[in-house]
Amino acid sequence: MPTHDLLVIGGGPGGYVAAIRAAQLGMNAAVVEKEPQLGGTCLRVGCIPSKALLESSHKLEEVQHDMALHGVRVEGVAFDLPTMMKRKEDVVATLAKGIEALLAKNKVTRYRGSGRLAGAGRVEVMAADGTATVVESQRIVLAVGSRSVVLPGVDVDGRFVGTSTEALAFDAVPGHLVVIGGGYIGLELGTVWRRLGAKVTVLEYADRILTGIDAEIATEALTLFRKQGLDIRLGAKVKRARADGNGAVVECEGQDPIRCDRVLAATGRKPATDAIGLETVGIATDPRGFIPVDSQFRTAAPGIWAIGDCIPGPMLAHKAEEDGVACAEAIAGRWSHVDYDLVPAVVFTHPEIAAVGKTEEQLVAAGVAFKKGTFPFRANGRARTINETTGKVKVLADAATDRVLGIHIIGPAAGDLIGEAAAALSFGATAEDIARVCHAHPTLPEALKEAAMAVSGTAIHA
Repeated sequence: MPTHDLLVIGGGPGGYVAAIRAAQLGMNAAVVEKEPQLGGTCLRVGCIPSKALLESSHKLEEVQHDMALHGVRVEGVAFDLPTMMKRKEDVVATLAKGIEALLAKNKVTRYRGSGRLAGAGRVEVMAADGTATVVESQRIVLAVGSRSVVLPGVDVDGRFVGTSTEALAFDAVPGHLVVIGGGYIGLELGTVWRRLGAKVTVLEYADRILTGIDAEIATEALTLFRKQGLDIRLGAKVKRARADGNGAVVECEGQDPIRCDRVLAATGRKPATDAIGLETVGIATDPRGFIPVDSQFRTAAPGIWAIGDCIPGPMLAHKAEEDGVACAEAIAGRWSHVDYDLVPAVVFTHPEIAAVGKTEEQLVAAGVAFKKGTFPFRANGRARTINETTGKVKVLADAATDRVLGIHIIGPAAGDLIGEAAAALSFGATAEDIARVCHAHPTLPEALKEAAMAVSGTAIHA
């Protein structure tokens, strides 16, 4: 019977990272993954393929609408959807092969098949051909990830009504795409197909889009997305979505049925913790399916840890990676910690939206006195030179100590700019600390510096 010092069930961002870090710490580590490609949902049918399509569709839109401003005349613009899809698949394949190489480099064993707990210290691996192998380990890490949530009444058939998996692989641009859900996934994929020519209707049950993002930023985003052509309907309660002939029908409470070509159900994700044998070791999930863990990722069962999307916290790939490293280090007896209050969030629309730390609404609800500084990209030199002047940077700082509590950005390269913001908050920086750092000119990060200066009313260029 194969035996390892540490065995991870799940080869996604949390799982393979945990195995590699464990190997670096001297453990004989292994990963169980049922999919041919490693990398989990994020790499195969999530973050990476969606960003590849977002980039391709953005380039098309730039050529169609923005190049003339730069004196570049382009005529007869067209796009080739199969080529876009192949590029997306090539990006995924290259990164997946890279993960395989990393496992080999670190001498991590990979088992192909579905992993299931089979009692204390044992995992049954069921291969695609039905062959079962039992692997032993006194340290088992659950990194089984998550799957799409489908609302009651939404009949997913994989063709006319589907989830993000199907929306990443349409074989033709739908004439009319209805997106159920105004969160990250729905807006990003809705943007892709809108750029490629589809009419896109977004149905959001709440009275705003991007719940969890600072409301001021989300409100500005709503206005911009509507100007771009997304038909976003708030307060829309979907009762039914189903295939109908060569299309689909979506029924909302109090509204006429919407006939469309495709439906994308993008209403969140849930832990994939069913059918992994938790009952064999006495682990119970919470009502939402999450596995409870302590600060060191230990579950209620001795010798079993859990990380990533299957435990409470932000369901994001980079959070899962942090969990993986911290969990492996905790198992090795080292100090480990993940600050879930400082996990950045990014929406890769155009403009991008990014955030880290507390929102203004959270501070108000908690009764925390704060100061706010904002700076518009229209006043930033680099933004002007690249014709990306939409949006702003918003800095929230404690009124008494000036310590930065949250930073929110909507604008060019927001997903990259949030890295400096996350570092600043991690080190407990004050707004003055950021303001006094010399930023290169002309660059987009100067907008963060100026927003930090604006907290004390000393911004120079606004």
